[in-house]
Amino acid sequence: MWCVTTDAFLADCRARLAFDLLSNTWNAVVLWALREGPSRPVELRERIGGISSKVLTETLRRLQTNGLVDRQTHPEAPARVEYRLTALGRTLLAPIDAVGAWAFEHGDEVLAAQEAACTHTPQPPRLAGRVPGESE
Repeated sequence: MWCVTTDAFLADCRARLAFDLLSNTWNAVVLWALREGPSRPVELRERIGGISSKVLTETLRRLQTNGLVDRQTHPEAPARVEYRLTALGRTLLAPIDAVGAWAFEHGDEVLAAQEAACTHTPQPPRLAGRVPGESE
């Protein structure tokens, strides 16, 4: 097991730390978008699509705080900021790729299960001998 203890759900479990990092959709997406080299925030937004400036900034800060992304400011007027993966951030590319491959292979099955769950919503239980809405 990945944890020092036998309880994989403890807050200080390192596996849980990794799952927490990857459970945020934007973390993995931004890391993947940075795999080809440094990028400016505007370039990342264009590459990713569907992410607001605010969410991108929050995600980049979170990744930087966790040592996965490095922020570099170039002394120009106006200042130019680029983000790049750290060596630690690069180590997450293989797991992200594996999850992406799994999604490519099994995504249709998941979507079909979701659709089936939506179309087969359980009806509320009926009381014996009574029709819902009938008065006594």
